[in-house]
Amino acid sequence: MEPTFNKMTAAGYHAIEQEIEDLKQQRPERIRILAAAAALGDRSENAEYSSAKRDLGRLESRLRYLNKQLQYAQIVQPADNDQLDIGKFVTIEFLDDHDQITYQLVGKQEANLEQQKISFTSPIGQALANHTVDDVVTVNAPNGAYQVKVIAVKRA
Repeated sequence: MEPTFNKMTAAGYHAIEQEIEDLKQQRPERIRILAAAAALGDRSENAEYSSAKRDLGRLESRLRYLNKQLQYAQIVQPADNDQLDIGKFVTIEFLDDHDQITYQLVGKQEANLEQQKISFTSPIGQALANHTVDDVVTVNAPNGAYQVKVIAVKRA
């Protein structure tokens, strides 16, 4: 089976690299805590040992996951055109209430609504892909369809 590559921005790729480095720096301390807890004696009833082992396991699991993300990452550079694609910023107007908001279209691993980053695989991301300024787009969301108008498209 052919591997599926995860499209992401260069910034998203570097954020994963940084998280990996941070976790690698935490690893020696977690191992030290585990060793200290193991030295306390009977591991079957040692809550500190169980907790430290679980914490180290979570860290190792997260590292494996992030390394796989990088292994199958495909960094996408936004095209130099007016069409919306990964990495570009889009300002949209919701036609029902005329509210405007600016989002960045990113890979699914980078999506974060608090930072106005939406995944290209989300319903709104899929609907907006490859559209240009003044296009009216119908978004088929789980709670019903709605329309937005593309106000601006900018490169990152």
